[in-house]
Parts: sequence; C-alpha cells; structure tokens
Amino acid sequence: MLLENKISDKIQVWRERVNRLKQEYGDFVISTVTVDQIYSGIRGVPIQVSDISYVDPEKGVRYQGYTIEECIKLLPNPENCSFPYVGGLYYLLMTGELPTAAKAVAIEDEWRGRAEVPKVVFDVIDAFPDDASAMAMFSAGILAMSSTSKFAAQYAEGMDKKDFWLPMLDDSMDLIARAPEICAYIYNKKYRGHQHIDPDPNLDYAANFAHMIGLDEPKVYDLIRMSLILLADHENANVSAHTAHLVGSALSDIYLACSAGLNGLAGPLHGLANQECFKFIQDMVNVFGGVPTEEQALDYLNSTLDSGRVIPGYGHAVLRNIDPRFSVEYKYGKFTVTDDPYFQTADIVFKVAPELLKRTGKVKNPWPNVDALTGVLFHHFGLTHANFYTVLFGLSRLMGFTCHIVWARAVNKPIERPKALTTRILEAMVTEDSLENLVRK
Repeated sequence: MLLENKISDKIQVWRERVNRLKQEYGDFVISTVTVDQIYSGIRGVPIQVSDISYVDPEKGVRYQGYTIEECIKLLPNPENCSFPYVGGLYYLLMTGELPTAAKAVAIEDEWRGRAEVPKVVFDVIDAFPDDASAMAMFSAGILAMSSTSKFAAQYAEGMDKKDFWLPMLDDSMDLIARAPEICAYIYNKKYRGHQHIDPDPNLDYAANFAHMIGLDEPKVYDLIRMSLILLADHENANVSAHTAHLVGSALSDIYLACSAGLNGLAGPLHGLANQECFKFIQDMVNVFGGVPTEEQALDYLNSTLDSGRVIPGYGHAVLRNIDPRFSVEYKYGKFTVTDDPYFQTADIVFKVAPELLKRTGKVKNPWPNVDALTGVLFHHFGLTHANFYTVLFGLSRLMGFTCHIVWARAVNKPIERPKALTTRILEAMVTEDSLENLVRK
C-alpha cells in the first residue's frame, strides 16, 4: 500500500522525536490552568499534540504546515477541474508530503478497490425511519462496520503494539473508501424516495458522491471537492476530533472511534453550525421578501444581537482574521452563483456584519468563518436539505479523524486519562484552607 510504505519510512524518526521530548523535556511546563478555564470547558488550554493540522490565528488552518491556499494551489487537480483530488489531500495529511498527480490518483484507485459497503450497514440504516436524523444514521452505519475491523481481529490474535498502526491504517482506508456510498445511501433514503444510484468507477472520489445523489454536474463535482478539502481537519482538540482520538486511545477500532467523533460533530455547538448559518440567511430573505438592502440587513443584525443571539457564521475561537476557507468559498461563489438571492444576502451580511461586531467590543474576531457560506453554496447546487449538511461535514472530517488516530498508534500515544477535581478541592486550593475543614463545612 502506498501510504503504508511512506508512513513506514517516517515512523522511526517520529518515534525518536517524541521519545526525546518525553525523556529530555518531560518536566517542561507548557501552560497553567486556571479555575475559570476548568469551568469554561478548558477552552484554549493546550492538551493535545496535533501534527496533522494546526490553526494559525493569522493564516487559518494549516494541513501539515501548508495553508489552505497553498493546498489548493499545490495539490494536483483532475483535468479541467478547479479543486484538487481528495486522494491527494489524504496523502498530504497522512505523510506530510505533497503528492504527485500519480500518487493522488493511486490513493483514489485504492479507495475504489475498497469501496464495497458491507450489507449490514444498509440493513442498519434501513432500520431507521426515513425522517430520523441523518447524522444518527451515518454514525450507526459507521459503527456497524466494526465487525469488519482488521485491527480488532489482529489485536485479538495478539500483536506487537509498535505494529498497531498497520491494521488501523488498513481500516482507515476501508472506512474512507466506503463513506461516500454510505452518505449517498442516507441522502437517497431520506430525500429521493429510496432511489439509490450505483457508484461510477470512472469518477474521482468527490465526483462519485455527487453522482450517487443524482447531481451529475461538473460544478457540483468541484463544490464537493472544495468542501471535502476545506473541512478535512481542524486540529485534534475540537469536540469531534478529540472525541475520536479519546476513544481511539483506548485501542477501540477506527469505526468505534470515528462513530463517536461523528456523534460530537452532530451537536448544535459544533457541526450543525453550517445548517444554522444557512437558515439565518434563509430567514432574512423570507422576512424581506427577497435580498435585503444594506440598511435592512444592518437593522436585522442589530435586532439579532439585541435579542441576545449571535450572528451565525461570524467569529472564531482561534482565528483573528477572515477564515481563509471562507475566502475560498466566497471566490467560488462569486464565480458561480452571483445571481443567487441567498448568496447575495450572505454577501451583504459580509459587508455590514464585521463593522457592527467591532463596534460592540464584545468579540475578538468579527470576521466570517467557513460556515457562513457552506450551506448557501450547497443549496444553490441542489443540496437543498439543510439537515444533511452536517453529514457532508462528517464525510470530510473522517479524513482528519483517521489520520490522527493512525499516527497516535504509530508513535505509541497512551490512553488519555486527565485528572478531575471536586469543587471542594478547588475551594481548598484557592482559599488555602484544609480540605478536611471544607468537607466539614
């Protein structure tokens, strides 16, 4: 396997780097933790190593050190297409090296050979009512494949822990290969009256997904490529990625770990953001009976803030500039959907929201993030069911989950087990009183 050989070449170097840091600098203090941080969801506290991707406050997410703009420019594209092969991105995420076109195609060819979905997956999905959560179906479908795990089978037989990454990589390739058809099956079950479409072996990974949901159009192919590339990873400490890593650290197989990660992604404070952003834009168009003026949009946004709500798609926990992923989507939208009233409305919000948010003095980043336009573009090209957008997010994010988990096994990361404190212990610490006295109180 191409990835297996490339990762094998790198593993010893990485193991030595990690061991050296642990042995020579194990006592080095990275950060301190305050009471406020503990009670605020440990936001911003360094708790994880994330070599696959890193969120640069100025440049946005970097995949193996490359910015989004660099990835789109440097990764190889299918012929006459605007965005790269997804297989090329996966090669970069796994190996840290930019692939040639031949290597990007080789990854996609390997996925094609692994893409047959076990029947049990469809049986599990069919057991859900058609109006059930698409994310619940997706998570359950992934979970159903645990019985096919090569890692679980080999671990049960007994194996050296230094080799755990090999079957974990094997499972990851199977999972990524099968995921588009699983997502398409869910889409067709829910929204197309169970009119399922077989995969086309002549199409690349992203285009094949569009084909399987009945959207055979080159612009949609590019939209899916763009979406999968922009959302593939975002450090290893966000809810979904950290959940997948945490479950994987217990040596649960890749299907168990990724299903858990998807469950985190399904929450309204995480992966549901893209559909909420689109609903916000949709509501504005409905309120004004069309595209609002800048003045109308500003009044609407002021009313939103005055009611204690936020402007969906604006702000970011780490970034201090416009999200480069938004910039890529915005450029694509300007090229393809300028006549769309939802895009026009989102564009007007983009013109007035940042200055409004700056004036409030309550936000560190008044700029749009990737979620601000994702749903608008999906809707324009025929993906009109907003409650499916998070599934597409999950399809992309599986790449990041699996890369982090494979490399965690490659460098022998241990099970994750932080320490929890009680409120009484914290009170004793801050008051310098004895725990026994506080317990008696």
